[in-house]
Amino acid sequence: MQQPMYVLSEDSSRTRGRAAQDSNIRAGRAVASAVRTTLGPRGMDKMLVDTAGEVVITNDGATILREMDIEHPAAQMLVEVSETQEETVGDGTTTAAVLAGELLARAEDLLDDDVHPSVVVEGYHEAARIAEEAIDECLLDADLDDDLLAQVAESSMTGKGTGDVTAAALADLVVAAVRRVETDDGVDREDVRLHARAGAASSGSELVEGILLDEEPATDDMPREVTDATVAVLDAALEVRTGEVGAEYAISSVDQLDAAIRAEDDELRGYARTLADAGVDALVCSKRIDDRVAGYLADAGVLAFTNVSSADAGAVASVTGAKRLGTLADLDADDLGTAASLTVERHGEDDLTFVRGGDTDGPVTLLLRGSTEHVLAELERATEDAVDVVVAALTGGVVPGAGATEIAIADRVRSATAGVEGRKQLAIEAFADAVDALPRTLAENAGLDPIDALVDLRAAHESTGRAGIVSDGRSGVVADPVEYGIVDPAAVKREAVASATDATGQILRIDDVIAAE
Repeated sequence: MQQPMYVLSEDSSRTRGRAAQDSNIRAGRAVASAVRTTLGPRGMDKMLVDTAGEVVITNDGATILREMDIEHPAAQMLVEVSETQEETVGDGTTTAAVLAGELLARAEDLLDDDVHPSVVVEGYHEAARIAEEAIDECLLDADLDDDLLAQVAESSMTGKGTGDVTAAALADLVVAAVRRVETDDGVDREDVRLHARAGAASSGSELVEGILLDEEPATDDMPREVTDATVAVLDAALEVRTGEVGAEYAISSVDQLDAAIRAEDDELRGYARTLADAGVDALVCSKRIDDRVAGYLADAGVLAFTNVSSADAGAVASVTGAKRLGTLADLDADDLGTAASLTVERHGEDDLTFVRGGDTDGPVTLLLRGSTEHVLAELERATEDAVDVVVAALTGGVVPGAGATEIAIADRVRSATAGVEGRKQLAIEAFADAVDALPRTLAENAGLDPIDALVDLRAAHESTGRAGIVSDGRSGVVADPVEYGIVDPAAVKREAVASATDATGQILRIDDVIAAE
């Protein structure tokens, strides 16, 4: 008999066939189960504690999955689904994870019935294409005015921690920020900056028409406010120049020493004189400013900041219209920007610098306040998502929320199964059942009977064409979510369907897992 050949090390393990598929499916379902109860405005929060004792309290799906430190490779793929959703559209991370888990659960039943994984994957992708058509049909034929965008932002934040500021008030700030940076070419998401600062109530959050720098003046005797400011942004150090080659100078008399000191001082004074002569009122330098140069700038009434990060220096250049300079040589007016004011304000124990009213339609900043670090962190996550969904709505339109779009998708996909032959029809119908799990979960988290609510949703959808799980102030009811101002960006739905389908298909195609120690 031929002896078996071993190609793997003794410490390696191998799982093949249905056992590998079962393991991967169970891992994916476990991840979805971990965030399922956070779905919707009445979803619950999770407390995550790491090995260092740091605590995170949130119901943001992407944050939960990221903090869980998941090791199983198949489960990690669902984490990547939520991360992709977060990076692409900013919201819907829990929806994508739950949908992927439900697709895996339905696929497990099909595999038990001897449906080949490739058939399941093909059926899922066909159903995803139909779902895209259903989403397009759900698009609201309405102008994307400020009121509608505020509803999009508020729907995204409802159920998330926003401290003592209402989601509606925060939504208005978000829409104002996005509108402020909107151009004919759309919205550059990077132009809406967030700055979180603990030590005050959340209701103290505000929109700053400009940017914030977590910086203080280079010296204490510099002015703390300049108005109608001419601004320079410099990417060069203001200190005594040194040669590239090491050299030593022999000084044999006091006169030589005095001459060297005078030459050095003249060089440093020259930097300050050049800036003052150019009419510069404020200097943002990404490199070091020598203490003596800072003193001369203070004498000239120039407000200067040293060792500012490159990102902040770029933001100042963007908002003021200044050029980023590599040298002060040949400095002229075209190199400088303007701002209505630069103000250094005390917040708690730290200084914050506000750059307001720049020369361009550049960045704006949402200054978020929170009474505690935990409240502030959740407020920042909620606001970040709200900004993302408003930007997504401007580019891709909006659809009804509260599970109404999911009911429409499931109905459309289920209706299409009659035109599909073979076992692929079973996979398409399973996809519809998986999508149904989303409004069912919303109903369950709202305290309703999930089965009764799903029946009522389907009936209302058949009769009115639009129905979701909305809150009447006490519990959830079946109604038209648009009448309650509950709307979502269509891009969130599209991305959730696409990413969940792709991840599920990739997991189902795996029939061999080889793990090396």
